[in-house]
Amino acid sequence: MSESSGAEAVVDAAAAVAAATQAAGAGSWRRATGFAGAAIGVVAAGAAAGVAIERLTVGRGMRRRARLALDSTGPYGALRGTPGKAYADDGTELYYEVDEVEPEGGPAPRRRRLFGRKAPAPVTVVFSHGYCLNQDSWHFQRAALRGVVRTVHWDQRSHGRSGRGVAQAEDGAPVTIEQLGADLKAVIDAAVPEGPIVLVGHSMGGMTVMALADAYPDLVRERVVAVALVGTSSGRLGEVNFGLPVAGVNVVRRVLPGVLKALGQQAALVEKGRRATADLFAGIIKRYSFASRDVDPAIVRFAERMIEGTPIDVVAEYYPAFNDHDKTEALAQFAGVPVLVLAGVQDLVTPSEHSEAIADLLPDAELVLVPDAGHLVILEHPEVVTDRLADLLTRAGAVPTGATVSGYGSTSSAARPG
Repeated sequence: MSESSGAEAVVDAAAAVAAATQAAGAGSWRRATGFAGAAIGVVAAGAAAGVAIERLTVGRGMRRRARLALDSTGPYGALRGTPGKAYADDGTELYYEVDEVEPEGGPAPRRRRLFGRKAPAPVTVVFSHGYCLNQDSWHFQRAALRGVVRTVHWDQRSHGRSGRGVAQAEDGAPVTIEQLGADLKAVIDAAVPEGPIVLVGHSMGGMTVMALADAYPDLVRERVVAVALVGTSSGRLGEVNFGLPVAGVNVVRRVLPGVLKALGQQAALVEKGRRATADLFAGIIKRYSFASRDVDPAIVRFAERMIEGTPIDVVAEYYPAFNDHDKTEALAQFAGVPVLVLAGVQDLVTPSEHSEAIADLLPDAELVLVPDAGHLVILEHPEVVTDRLADLLTRAGAVPTGATVSGYGSTSSAARPG
């Protein structure tokens, strides 16, 4: 499909979605969701084409069996810690888990191998995940740091094991990045009431970290000793083209918010449609999550499960917040601490240029651009992310100087998951 014809197809499909959305008010929801599925397929034409080719060579039953096999044997997302609950200012229950430092006399060889013989400083690393993911997306980083430094992993509202956003479910209030920053503050108050903190955020999680800094500058100044911003943006997300032709992007930007809102109001019906078109969505998810050709299929399936597990109404209520997001001025709060800014060069969701813009405003930050990496760089190239994160912790005094990280797994299809 040429760029011009692809743009025309996107325009036509988007117009059809708009018409279908209007018709939905009269009860034509099956038709509306059918048009929406078609539009999504056009928008991700490359992914859809890949799925079509796969269907010629691999039967549906075989694909289903493969997914079940990967679900039953994949070790990703299996790490668990001590559970806890925090409560947002609107009463939303926020689920978190804590991995404590191994006590003296425990399995010390791992600590020595990763960070030498000296015990880590009493620092807590708080991980915030991205849109449509959950705390398990940090699997590799969690595995590498487990028992070495205290870590907190939490699920953002309406994601993972956290409760449905009360303000959204009861009052229809939109989600804002500012609300997520306040949620993170609630988690910190509950799980890390004292002591130095390292903040780590991927994608929406990075925006959450910026919102925290914007609303609670005293907390950052007094307790935050380092920050890692991975595959994220401080603003201007409305300009992202997602790898699509210009004409198609303009139409999608105009139509998609209304379509998502309308579909979110008929979540049960849409969820049935998502299950029926699982193969198509798998192709779309892979295209916008990874750039490498040899990613472990179990990792790809792991990402699919997290994204598929996010209800369509949650997807819809979060989407507008990204166009409104602008925390560029809040970055100044991080000027006095070690900062890591990392992104995949082929990220189509939050392009690496956004990370470069963040680094330009924090000239002392370490900027790492990972070749052959997409939006889920934390899963696609965990060795790079964890290595730079370990170095950040060293600079922050959380672990001894001269630390190295190794032996925690690979996502290459040629390597065993671990």
